[in-house]
Amino acid sequence: MHPAARSRLATFLLIALTAVWGSTFFLIRDLVEHVPPVDFLAVRFGIAAVIMVVVFWRPLRALRRRELGIGTVLGLLYGLAQILQTQGLATTPASVSGFITGTYVVLTPLITAVVLRERVSGTTWAAVSLATAGLALLSLRGFSVGVGEAITLLAAALYALHIVGLGRHSSHEIATGLSVVQMVVIAVLCTVGAVPGGIVLPATAGQWASVLYMVVFASILALWMQTWAQAHLPATRAAIIMTMEPVFAAFFAVWLGGESLTGRMLLGGGLVLAAMFAVELLARRHPGELPVETLHHEV
Repeated sequence: MHPAARSRLATFLLIALTAVWGSTFFLIRDLVEHVPPVDFLAVRFGIAAVIMVVVFWRPLRALRRRELGIGTVLGLLYGLAQILQTQGLATTPASVSGFITGTYVVLTPLITAVVLRERVSGTTWAAVSLATAGLALLSLRGFSVGVGEAITLLAAALYALHIVGLGRHSSHEIATGLSVVQMVVIAVLCTVGAVPGGIVLPATAGQWASVLYMVVFASILALWMQTWAQAHLPATRAAIIMTMEPVFAAFFAVWLGGESLTGRMLLGGGLVLAAMFAVELLARRHPGELPVETLHHEV
């Protein structure tokens, strides 16, 4: 497949990924009223890990030791971010948590510029600013800083490191195996966090249906899509595209969750869309304006 076609497919997969993630918000909101959040994560990622190991055993075995190590570190970053974000939600309003988590769109280019010493263009920073403003309009209804907010910000930093790490080390040849390793590590971390208090399982058919939807679409397919897509996109570009998640969350909340459409939703969603289209247009017209090192990997 031509590199430009792979880039377009990667963009489509990330948009589909954010749509799936956005569709889970109202499901999770209802589910965690009956199942403690960390227990839910342990069940969700535990089932996903077992399925992935069974189905993708060959790609997993094909990984070299170095690639297993990379997958383990990436899984630790993502799993810790999930646990910290969940813990932060205990004392942080969901809307504020969503905004703080979304600041990975700012932290990703910062890490790229400061740690990896890669150039991030002024146009890209403008797109990051647009996306952040859109996130604020979609999410914030007041803001205070406490322990929960600080924990959530740490989770956002870990998500940003995960995005940068995937962009640096993923390739389409090892994407499937790398996804399996990450999922297993995430499952182990979440299970360790849930075991001390005893794991509470979903109690009804409807709750299990929600969990299985998130296992198949929001966990297995989502992690594979992100791992494969980031083998073909710079980390900052991927982070901007993934800010579409709260836009889809708002869409599904209005369509299926019974919430009212507001001007803030329309304006915030419009700014996020503008940021995504800006960075995509920049990538197509002036590819040198975006970091390209992430398109070349050692395998």
